Amino acid sequence: MNVYKGALYENVIAEALCKQGYGLFYYKKNNSTLEQDFFVRTKKSLVPVEVKSTNGRAKSLVTLIKSDSYPDITTGIKLIHGNVGFENNIHTFPYFCAFLLKRYLADVEW
Repeated sequence: MNVYKGALYENVIAEALCKQGYGLFYYKKNNSTLEQDFFVRTKKSLVPVEVKSTNGRAKSLVTLIKSDSYPDITTGIKLIHGNVGFENNIHTFPYFCAFLLKRYLADVEW
């Protein structure tokens, strides 16, 4: 099961995003390890969404937020098996909160 755990969590989140009316968008930079699971758009910005099967770091998410190449990305969301948090412009939520992302993004000025 450990081999497929990441794919399983990504599919659960993909379904939650679809049910909220979001399209599914994935990004992989050529000749790089930079990849991002999903993106959602707010009125003001593009928000990358990372799904982690472990509570580890999200290097691609940090890179996108810090990069001058992506000016409309200023913050991101990481979904994990853990608690709510905020650090380095990354909002962390437990998986089960995925169904609330659209409501959360509408209430926050991004």
